[in-house]
Amino acid sequence: MASAIGARVLDQGGNAAMAGIAVAAALNLLEPHQTGVGGDMFALFYDAKTKKVEGLNGSGRSPKALTVEYLRKHGVEGPRIPLTSPHTITVPGAVGGWCDIYERWGNKKLSMAEILEPVAELADQGVPISEVSAQLWKNHGHKLLTTESSGADLLVKDDSVESGYRAPFSGEVFKNPGLAAVLREIGAKGRDGFYKGWVADSILEILQKRGSLMTREDLENHTSSFVEPIAIEVKDDIKLWELPPNGSGLVAIIAVGVIKALDRQGKISLEGLKLNSAEYLHVAIEALKFAFREADEYVSDPDHHDVSLDELLSDAKYDELAKRFDTSKIHPNYDDNVINPIHKSDTVYFAITDRWGNACSFIISIFDGFGSATVPKGTGFCLQNRGLNFNLTEGTRNCLAGGKRPYHTIIPAMVTKGDDLWACYGVMGGFMQPQGHVQVLLNMINFGLDPQQALDSPRFCLSAGKGTDFGKGTHGPCSKHETVVNLEESIDPEVVEALKNLGHTVNVVSGEDAWALFGRGQVIRQDEKGVYHAGSDPRGDGQAVPVLL
Repeated sequence: MASAIGARVLDQGGNAAMAGIAVAAALNLLEPHQTGVGGDMFALFYDAKTKKVEGLNGSGRSPKALTVEYLRKHGVEGPRIPLTSPHTITVPGAVGGWCDIYERWGNKKLSMAEILEPVAELADQGVPISEVSAQLWKNHGHKLLTTESSGADLLVKDDSVESGYRAPFSGEVFKNPGLAAVLREIGAKGRDGFYKGWVADSILEILQKRGSLMTREDLENHTSSFVEPIAIEVKDDIKLWELPPNGSGLVAIIAVGVIKALDRQGKISLEGLKLNSAEYLHVAIEALKFAFREADEYVSDPDHHDVSLDELLSDAKYDELAKRFDTSKIHPNYDDNVINPIHKSDTVYFAITDRWGNACSFIISIFDGFGSATVPKGTGFCLQNRGLNFNLTEGTRNCLAGGKRPYHTIIPAMVTKGDDLWACYGVMGGFMQPQGHVQVLLNMINFGLDPQQALDSPRFCLSAGKGTDFGKGTHGPCSKHETVVNLEESIDPEVVEALKNLGHTVNVVSGEDAWALFGRGQVIRQDEKGVYHAGSDPRGDGQAVPVLL
């Protein structure tokens, strides 16, 4: 249904960027446990006229008055902000991002009101909830009744259950008039319809009730940032494009760089590796471990710390990291801070191309399931809890400070060949995202899979073993001595045993747990004749939709 909303914008003459706004709004209605105007967004845009890739950082900041000292004085002792704390709530950046995308990348064939009104109408009339969405809604819905907010607005009244409320069933029609009102306010007034006026009043009312330090000035002063993407040549003039910090796209860039360095040093033959063999998985796993370790030192708000990436994203650095690799065993973790994806797949990603050859790679999230579970009165959306990604260890780059953006997991990707678009893609799912970017990309480039095959192929996901949180980098906890390699159950059992023999701690995952852990991706690839090929991840409810013009 979200794809149909985006297709309507394309059919009416809007371009990929404008269709992206429509899809994002629709997913707020269809999957409020994962996304919405209460969260953050990032996007990459390929401009077919200029043949350039541009980036937008639409993430919000912590309240200006919030400091580590304040939290310590109020009883917070650990290395992270507690999960249920109102201080995890950062300024929502999504709406500001939508408005900036519209102004800079949109072709203005439709007004913002015309883009959002079809979603507002659906919110008033009600939409049927899909199977996967209904299950995830059920998994996290209990949180909505724990924050003294209007969380019940995102549930169904049912006197037969103990709490009196439940998640909608698969196929059940769900209405959200509050969200409809918010979307119409944004359509009429742009960013001021969210960061000022009655929507802002409602946000501040519940946040102050919960003890947050967020102020009207924090909301009104929010800005997005247009940024220059970072890139690496993967093979034969094919480049992977990611967004720079505070996003974690550099994890994917570094991992690809290390894999290329291993090939260059003769430690592996990249062309000789077989898809999902023990040899290939060992290479990819170790490269991503090295990449996460480096990213933990660098991913932070560049407005608060110098985040110079020239040395980090260099062949010299990749060669240095590749020297740690051993074909016969794992590299000891010691202080390799491999992220634990405990906040799994509570994000949505989508890719859009248009008749002019533009492409928009778009991702939007409220972080945890239903975010902070805080629903402002009359709005029908949840506020995010992205502040969980800060640490409270003073002296580290990602340490909490007032008015600061945290380490961010949500990352869109783009691939070009020469100056032409090659692929618009992404894999949502917490810290799985750079891991998914690398695996899906190599599936296409190295192993010759088409977009659907590349997404269907079984994946791995690294998570942290047991241990004490170092308090470095982002929320984890981070591993010390053990990294768990989670594998989808369709990986060959002989490969599983071979990885164990190399020293990997392996966990085979199946069923609903796999839905959440291994992410869900979308790919649109353009061939040398200009024909689009698309795929949608079987782990989710999405689909590839062609638009007939």
